[in-house]
Amino acid sequence: MFSRARRSSLPDHIEIDAGDSAVRIRLKANPRAQRYLLRLPPDRSGPVLTVPRGGNLARAEHFARQHIDWLLERLQDRPDHVAFSPGDIVPLRGEDHVIVPTGKLRGLVTVGATEDGFPSLQVPGADDHIPRKVTAWLKEEARTDITRQATQHAQTIGGKITGISIRDTRSRWGSCASNGRLSFSWRLILAPPDILDYVAAHEVAHLREMNHSARFWRLCEDLAPQTPRARIWLKENGQRLHGFG
Repeated sequence: MFSRARRSSLPDHIEIDAGDSAVRIRLKANPRAQRYLLRLPPDRSGPVLTVPRGGNLARAEHFARQHIDWLLERLQDRPDHVAFSPGDIVPLRGEDHVIVPTGKLRGLVTVGATEDGFPSLQVPGADDHIPRKVTAWLKEEARTDITRQATQHAQTIGGKITGISIRDTRSRWGSCASNGRLSFSWRLILAPPDILDYVAAHEVAHLREMNHSARFWRLCEDLAPQTPRARIWLKENGQRLHGFG
């Protein structure tokens, strides 16, 4: 394991020269890691470099310099963060909507259209409260859609759902516990409906097959024939959904 001395010898971050600027990279000591690992977390908190057992600051800096071009390319390819502020574009159920303040102090978020016909989310309240209101509304919309689809799939296979949780998960889009409780990311409401439906079917299928065997995937495709296409969509677009909110 890392000793306290080793842990304290590593700074919180390093800065690697990248031409006209420097890239700040957080350091994370992990005694179970077998190698150095540079990654970009989905929460957009900035690059992180994992330092393995026996690692040190000099090697960490050398590894970061070796991979700085790769990191810069990934940072450039990342879409800008969307904070759900007035004027931001939100892909509700896969269709872009612009956030429009209503100017009213009270009321509910509603779906509408701008004067030129562009889909919109009409949001009451002060501008600095709009991100919170939009996020809360999207979570409720996600709960409604996911509950409906999961319930339908469970009825198809005779499975029993004991509860559904909507969370801000980062590493997976859904999960199924052995007691029948399902959990989903609220960000699925940003994806097209057939993608949300696939994830709901995927977790419901685990009520019968708590694995990823060939039998599981056959059941998943029986419930959601779009499974192969949806898996590709999430692989190609999932990272973008974490840039919202």
